[in-house]
Amino acid sequence: MKRESFQSRLGFLLVSAGCAIGIGNVWRFPFVAGQNGGGIFVLFYLLFLLCMGVPVLTMELAVGRASRKSAVHAYKALEKPGHKWHLHGWAAMAGCYLLMMYYTTVSGWMTDYFYKFAAGTFAAGMDKAAVDGVFSAMLASPGEMTFWMALTVIAGFIVCSFGLQKGLERISKFMMTALLLLIVVLAVHSLTLPGGLEGLRFYLLPSLTQVQKVGGVGKVIVAAMNQSFFTLSLGVAAMEIFGSYMTKDHTLAGESVRICGVDTFVALMSGMIIFPACFAYGVEPDAGPSLIFKTLPNVFVNMSGGRIWGTLFFLFMTFASFTTVIAVFENLLSFCMDTFGWSRRKAVLLNGLFILVASLPCVFGYNMLSGVKLIGGRDILDTEDFIVSNLLLPIGSLVFLLFCVTKWGWGFDKYLEEANTGSGLKLSPRLKPIFQFVLPILILLILISGLLPS
Repeated sequence: MKRESFQSRLGFLLVSAGCAIGIGNVWRFPFVAGQNGGGIFVLFYLLFLLCMGVPVLTMELAVGRASRKSAVHAYKALEKPGHKWHLHGWAAMAGCYLLMMYYTTVSGWMTDYFYKFAAGTFAAGMDKAAVDGVFSAMLASPGEMTFWMALTVIAGFIVCSFGLQKGLERISKFMMTALLLLIVVLAVHSLTLPGGLEGLRFYLLPSLTQVQKVGGVGKVIVAAMNQSFFTLSLGVAAMEIFGSYMTKDHTLAGESVRICGVDTFVALMSGMIIFPACFAYGVEPDAGPSLIFKTLPNVFVNMSGGRIWGTLFFLFMTFASFTTVIAVFENLLSFCMDTFGWSRRKAVLLNGLFILVASLPCVFGYNMLSGVKLIGGRDILDTEDFIVSNLLLPIGSLVFLLFCVTKWGWGFDKYLEEANTGSGLKLSPRLKPIFQFVLPILILLILISGLLPS
């Protein structure tokens, strides 16, 4: 069967960026920035994104483009005879399945809140208890949560059933264009709020005073390194698959910088929406994960035209999460078609049924199974997220890295040749010792810090 490919370079960039851009950018980035002193965190984040994120992204893409296959078969095509690197391909696919077992639930929350703002559930002048109660009521309702999760899963697989160009690429182009337009409109509006510029100053101007308040520069550096790494969802072959659909017209470093550029633009702009709004309405910008579902709705209900702005914000959040969902679904479909020889239709039906059923424990973890506590006393969603984010992503990235830069894997010279094929930014051979010794240590630090009690 002839391998599908992207219709255009723009399609590749927007689909890949759409996979990277998700809840981690527009939910996690703002509150982690708020908890770590604002501007100086952003500065370190950009530095580590360039030093760590871009190189590891080129490696995932290189494995995909050189092999023209999904993860398991990609490793088999490139590894030396008798080696077992391809076992990581199976672990990566397990990670993608596990990711979708909880990500579809959170994506459903975004869509539910978009509907609620559009329908007028959040009325002007609601008090804090009433706003917070909407989120609590949603979590307590297995029927409501299942509906929005199932809608996300079914819509995602319907999109992917049309194939790479007519499904994933076409919808991602539309959603990413709308997302980028929405984020600019929302950011401009936030900046015009009374007191909004104070929030912008906190967000973008490095301040040693803020650093001391949050526990010192070491804590800020570790947080920035973690966020710059996790923002691209590296390590579970979510990006590798798009490398397998690429042409060889452009270098991987150049394309990786562009993907990171779009990803970073959305992360930074999401902060420009949230921080000015928080400061304008006297809300703490370090509210943690509840920032999206409790803090911001409280801001919107007290804002002139808040129903419209809340609707637009959660439409933006829906697009951000759904582009990740369909990108990872495409990875799962490609894996099943490559590995088991299934047709796309069969892969869609079987994967759709599996994800629907496998996502139910996460949904029920807030109501019928709320008493279930797993790793470290975490609920089901947090446990699944811990396994993916704290174990599979850093370990997987380390495997991709070692495969590409050591003599026991594919080898640095072959990786470099693939990465530098085409026109654009090229990687220097002098980076070899940094890639072989410095990057593995940094990734191990991320792994260890993620396993330490917070």
